[in-house]
Amino acid sequence: MHPPLLPTINASLNASAGIFLVLGGIAIRNKNIVRHRMLMICAFGCSALFLCTYLYYHLTSRGISHYKGTGIFRTIYFMVLGTHTPLAVLIVPFIIMAIRHALRGEYQKHTRITRWLYPVWIYVSITGVIVYLMLYIFPAG
Repeated sequence: MHPPLLPTINASLNASAGIFLVLGGIAIRNKNIVRHRMLMICAFGCSALFLCTYLYYHLTSRGISHYKGTGIFRTIYFMVLGTHTPLAVLIVPFIIMAIRHALRGEYQKHTRITRWLYPVWIYVSITGVIVYLMLYIFPAG
């Protein structure tokens, strides 16, 4: 059986955002501000598109997806989901603030936010893919 299309697209968008984030981090460490800006815009675009397709899927699909695994895999799934979901919600306003500070040239404020936001955003991107894999690709654990 094939996994549903929108969750697959969502996982791809999460993975893409994570890749853009890592590459953007490398670019800024190499002091390549133009590349960093471009990559972070791509990461934001992937995450924003993810949010739209995620909400659309959950507003239009019947029921919710239930994890079918048992034992330690079930525990791992709910630990990952239990950290992923609140962090995904929490980072949205901080991403917007970080972008706003960067666009205004307020780089100290931007850096102060992104020091903790950056790893959390990467974590959310990676765990989003893990949740997808555990739900749809390796559901029985």
